[in-house]
Amino acid sequence: MKGTFLGMPAAAPPAPPAFPEAAREAVHDTRLRGNLRHATHTIRAKRAAAVAEVADWAELREAGRRIKDHTLRHLDHYLVRLEESVTAAGGTVHWAADADEANRIVTGLVRETGEREVVKVKSMATQETGLNEALEAAGIRAYETDLAELIVQLGRDRPSHILVPAIHRNRGEIREIFAREMAAWGRPAPDGLTDSPAELAEAARLHLREKFLRAKVGISGANFAVAETGTLVVVESEGNGRMCLTLPETLISVVGIEKVVPTWRDLEVFLQTLPRSSTAERMNPYTSMWTGCSDDDGPRAFHLVLLDNGRSDTLADEVGRQALRCIRCSACLNVCPVYERAGGHAYGSVYPGPIGAILGPQLRGTAGELDASLPYASSLCGACYEVCPVAIDIPEVLVHLRERVVQGGTATRDGNKVVLRPAKGHAAERAAMRAARWAFGRPGVLRTGQRLTSRTRRVHPRTLPGPGRAWSGSRDLPPVPPEPFRDWWQRTHGGKDGAQ
Repeated sequence: MKGTFLGMPAAAPPAPPAFPEAAREAVHDTRLRGNLRHATHTIRAKRAAAVAEVADWAELREAGRRIKDHTLRHLDHYLVRLEESVTAAGGTVHWAADADEANRIVTGLVRETGEREVVKVKSMATQETGLNEALEAAGIRAYETDLAELIVQLGRDRPSHILVPAIHRNRGEIREIFAREMAAWGRPAPDGLTDSPAELAEAARLHLREKFLRAKVGISGANFAVAETGTLVVVESEGNGRMCLTLPETLISVVGIEKVVPTWRDLEVFLQTLPRSSTAERMNPYTSMWTGCSDDDGPRAFHLVLLDNGRSDTLADEVGRQALRCIRCSACLNVCPVYERAGGHAYGSVYPGPIGAILGPQLRGTAGELDASLPYASSLCGACYEVCPVAIDIPEVLVHLRERVVQGGTATRDGNKVVLRPAKGHAAERAAMRAARWAFGRPGVLRTGQRLTSRTRRVHPRTLPGPGRAWSGSRDLPPVPPEPFRDWWQRTHGGKDGAQ
């Protein structure tokens, strides 16, 4: 399976381009834009209707925010408690500091079983680490069982959406992928397959059934991990997760450390807000929960791999840590005007859209060209904040990260405090901000500059020169008034406060 995920093992392809470059190509793909527009508008409308049914939605949203913030403040305590609970229930807990360590742990566990293939339920954490590629390098084949992930895998493609990874594909494209690729991965597509959703779903069901019945090892992620009981939770709509979690003899779950919640009761909040925000359903068709393992039911061996991979560094950032509240509902993607036009691949990461624009640069740092550009992949309209079920103020974090890119400053990387250099290409921006700060701190200079600007307004250009063209190329410069406000106030009111 090809891909350009960050964190892939050796021999990975070149790093993805900066967001503006990738987006420039995407916006000229008319079929992609049509697919995205139809899908996001449909999901957006259904979500709004589902949320409107809940009278206490604002209270649920606030409760979710508080639970997540409390957990993050005491994450060390709840992770230890989770480990104790999982171990007491018969499971084994592994700690992975980064993607490479997580991949080594999982690969080693699969090798110990003697198996050479695994089935997977949709897991963004394993996409983040590039686990499929690591398994393939070790001679182990991983089969994605989520329908959208199956489409992506068969098409040698990359996910472009958190909830609907194949959102950039239409039914005709999916039929072509199934007809062309299924035979190489197992049971071939039926002869005469059409692009009817029912036929496509049946083809996937038949293709996956043999894998479910044969596989001895399953790999999953988790939406939540309950510290109190050691219970892991996966919510999904197709039933493939239930098959992966119950049929194999060995189950390996790779879970980000931020997915922990303190108590069983906390699930009450998230099992109301997550389905409505993601699939616009009152509840998920399948909510699977498992605690440890048993010889009589489900897997006989359970391993939990707790993944850091930059999360502790993000936790150290008082502004940016709110990104770790994310429950992966994808509501922010479906309302974002930038995502709707550019698509998920332009973000160059497993986490696209507004949440990806703040999560990726924190998990990986802002040193790379892509991560330095992602905080600018937004219009700052605030729609993402309005729909977030855990109230992540994404615009606030975007501005915070833009400051880090332009100015540099202190940050935490690999657990150590470091001083970041400003990213390249922002010298003019820094100079302009320094000049503005100098002028705003000197009222006389500011007043003189305002008067000079007003008196020369007839010769002002309609667009900005040099780097400013990027700003004025898509918007009009505001007209300069005939006189500054201070001069107008002095002339009309004599400078007296409260004059009518």
